[in-house]
Amino acid sequence: MKGKNARTDRAEPWLSHAWQAQSLLLAYPDEGFEQTLALAGRVAATLPEAVARPLLRFTAHAERTAPADLAATYVATFDHRKRCCLYLTYYAHGDTRRRGLGLLRLKQTYAAAGWRLGDDELPDHLAVVLEFAATDPTAGGRLLTEHRAGLELLRLALNDDGSPWAHVLDSVSATLPTLAGDDREAVMRLAAQGPPEEQVGLDPYATPVFLPDPVVGGPR
Repeated sequence: MKGKNARTDRAEPWLSHAWQAQSLLLAYPDEGFEQTLALAGRVAATLPEAVARPLLRFTAHAERTAPADLAATYVATFDHRKRCCLYLTYYAHGDTRRRGLGLLRLKQTYAAAGWRLGDDELPDHLAVVLEFAATDPTAGGRLLTEHRAGLELLRLALNDDGSPWAHVLDSVSATLPTLAGDDREAVMRLAAQGPPEEQVGLDPYATPVFLPDPVVGGPR
């Protein structure tokens, strides 16, 4: 699939399976994560190669890593590094007041589809968006595509850091349209400038991630 991604039709059942597996693997690796890895491995066997291969790379790494070490790496990666933020509205709006509108829009999208969040879940966490996409591929796929620039910047940041979760983002990317035109320009702008900011006493965006050339929709 060189030069292309694996997505051909959003109605295909395997997309739901892929997004559900990716969602599970992007959650905090708790005591039940061993079962999650086994499930993801079984699901990967049913997916196109460009989507499955990076998932299996992640599960292989996680299976040979001590659970405590994997959990510590998760926290260090996603909780302490802004450029590896899993909250998608951050990339579009940063820590500005407009981010609240983005969160509200996501909640309204979920509600319109009859989907309710848990009390401890934020609507823009990538694992949550992927879980929603697994249950409503049309609306969820649209949300993922709308946040394509932020997803690509996150993927590049994780790859730049050598994070094992980069494989999961490679898999997510392989389910989405190839970056082109305005999408690519948006990624370059985010990489150079970071998300928008307001003077609200928060730390500035971390060191930019620079794009390789070219950017495509999935691993080759």
